[in-house]
Amino acid sequence: MSRTRMMVLTGVALVGVVGAAGFIVINNRADSTGVSPVTSVSTGTADVRRMDIAERQTVTGTLGHRGTYTIIAPGPGVLTRMPAVGQVVSRGGTAYEVDGEPVVLMYGGRPSWRTLELGMTNGADVRQLETNLKELGHGDGLTVDTRFSLATYSAVRRWQRAANLAVTGDVPLGQIVFMPAAVRIGSHDLQVGTQVQPGATVAHGTSNEPAVTIQLSPQQLPSAKVGDSVRVTLPDGKTQAGAITNIGAVTTAAGGSEDSTGTESESTVPVTVKVNGAVTGFLDQAQVQVAITVELHPKVLAVPITALNALPGGGYEVILVEGSATRRVPVETGLFDEAIGMAEVSGPGLAEGQKVQVPSDDA
Repeated sequence: MSRTRMMVLTGVALVGVVGAAGFIVINNRADSTGVSPVTSVSTGTADVRRMDIAERQTVTGTLGHRGTYTIIAPGPGVLTRMPAVGQVVSRGGTAYEVDGEPVVLMYGGRPSWRTLELGMTNGADVRQLETNLKELGHGDGLTVDTRFSLATYSAVRRWQRAANLAVTGDVPLGQIVFMPAAVRIGSHDLQVGTQVQPGATVAHGTSNEPAVTIQLSPQQLPSAKVGDSVRVTLPDGKTQAGAITNIGAVTTAAGGSEDSTGTESESTVPVTVKVNGAVTGFLDQAQVQVAITVELHPKVLAVPITALNALPGGGYEVILVEGSATRRVPVETGLFDEAIGMAEVSGPGLAEGQKVQVPSDDA
């Protein structure tokens, strides 16, 4: 059992002992006076819930952005302007500038490889262009397909006019660059004034989506897989749900040494975690805590850990609240999900939707 879990269980045990002792005193007073006692410890209730309960291991991660993107020049020219490091270039924005003309970023998984114009053969690059034209608001009468039609020609002209480009109706190779998503510029690979050749790397970047990178040892890896849910504690102290989106290849830190079995002792596996929702208090490269799932029990009965009262000799009970009456129920515990403060339980007559007694928030 981990030290963290031992501390949690010890804390629960102490709360349970104090709670049990308090009830013994109360019951004695009620028996001798016949008057309902007044306790100095305020209590509330919580639902018995059916939910997924996970045992988690907490590791340290680094907050940053998802993905690694490379902007590669599709056409030649003199590099005349670059976006600033840290700037986010979105659909329709300028990825960089050559010969004084912007190279416009559009979204797509295929790179540019030819001029897009009337009379060209059908292709997936035409579909990418038409999708972007629609998203940029220039798609009136345009059908998104693989054919460069008169409607495509008209939409290109509308876009070029709005973007202050030469209005020609065709898209010459080098006027646009396709990227999977918006790019947050991380570094420049070429300096302004450089003669850019087709295929040259202009800049590197990431997406603008926050993500956490953690390094797992090969021993920890079997407990993690893409799609697993996690809990991330952010720099401002708030905890948000997330999920593992990528597991990389095993890497070895410089200076790693082999142990007696010949295994690299410094080997790690980079794991990327997407945080659900907006990230508050974002600090690039800040250290965060990530609770990854080690074991999962789906759709089990669970109560707040604070609802567990320790019994003399071991074990736990909960106090069911049934209207104005209470009833003690011994329970068997399973996994403790410390990240959300819930524990798996089972016991005679215990059912989803019942109320259990817990210390109130101000207790």
